[in-house]
Amino acid sequence: MIRAKWWQPRPNRREGKVTHRGGFVNAKLRQRNEAGRPVSGGTLSEEWMHLAVVACGNRLDETLILIKSALLFSVKKIKFHIFTEDALASLFQKGLSKWPRHVSSRFQYSVYPITFSVGNAEEWKKLFKPCAAQRLFLPVILRDVDSLLYVDTDVLFLRPMDDIWSFLKDFNSTQLAAMAPEHEIPKIGWYSRFARHPFYGVTGVNSGVMLMNLTRIRSTLFKNNMISTGLSWEDLLHPLYQKYRNHITWGDQDLLNIIFHYNPECLYTFPCQWNYRPDHCMYGSNCKGAEEEGVAILHGNRGAYHDDKQPAFKVVYDAIRDFPFEDNIYQSLFYPLQTKFLDTVNTLCGRIPQVFLKQVEKTMKTLYEQKVIVRVKRPHK
Repeated sequence: MIRAKWWQPRPNRREGKVTHRGGFVNAKLRQRNEAGRPVSGGTLSEEWMHLAVVACGNRLDETLILIKSALLFSVKKIKFHIFTEDALASLFQKGLSKWPRHVSSRFQYSVYPITFSVGNAEEWKKLFKPCAAQRLFLPVILRDVDSLLYVDTDVLFLRPMDDIWSFLKDFNSTQLAAMAPEHEIPKIGWYSRFARHPFYGVTGVNSGVMLMNLTRIRSTLFKNNMISTGLSWEDLLHPLYQKYRNHITWGDQDLLNIIFHYNPECLYTFPCQWNYRPDHCMYGSNCKGAEEEGVAILHGNRGAYHDDKQPAFKVVYDAIRDFPFEDNIYQSLFYPLQTKFLDTVNTLCGRIPQVFLKQVEKTMKTLYEQKVIVRVKRPHK
């Protein structure tokens, strides 16, 4: 195994270290995948998907379980880009190295320090939640990556990441990012009732799950209400923050809403089941897509996985956390999940268990068929 120290930033260098199957390699190798093709080329046809997450404070375990959920259900291999504090870097390396080889062979990861290319770093770090503003700088830092899915640490995949990754193919010529609406019903939406700044559409968008074509973001000049000409993404961030700093509540998410308010043609919106939060069920079920198709991505914001206020969310989190990779996924994940859901049926979110279980069962059935059903080849003549 090649050992490497935690990377410290140098002038004009934005690369971290990559860990591949438990060993470290120089980050310049990120420019090529296992077949030797540049990562930033035809993204949609490549083997690897890219997922970014920002973890500070006490988010280590939550992030590892997020990564675990992505690997449990996805088909293509994944490159994880983990932005974190110095103290957590070695803990991520330790945690990810414990997984069995049949899992570790399906992913690579890079660990990066928290860095901000413009403005005051301490101000950015304290915007909304610790380090959350780092997501705004992903197009600037990950210059070798063409497309990327960003998720908050409190997200769990209940179906393959491949499925949301495929939305990149649905972008038209002007769209460069995708998010879900913040609310489905304007009269109970936060932005539509309380926002003191411009926001996207009728209810705003939630940035906890954000699909990005980074190449397009880097090459676009964004309209704004500060100057008559467009600004690049990096040049826009700090002046936008300076203008609205006293009017924003949700930090970087508010800044994204302002950007796409003035550039609505740049945003693709995907349905609520791809960013399903307690708001979609605690006031009564208001995500039709989840009722029909099941939750695709579960977003346990407001600490939903760690207290008893939303037991339906906690049940899913605990089941994925406790599942051993070596065990049968039906017996050790789905059946216990079904059983534990019986204890939540008297809660607002738990009373519709099919919303939480439908995609999990469908995905597990597909995985089971792929691994167990033997397709007999025709004999050669």
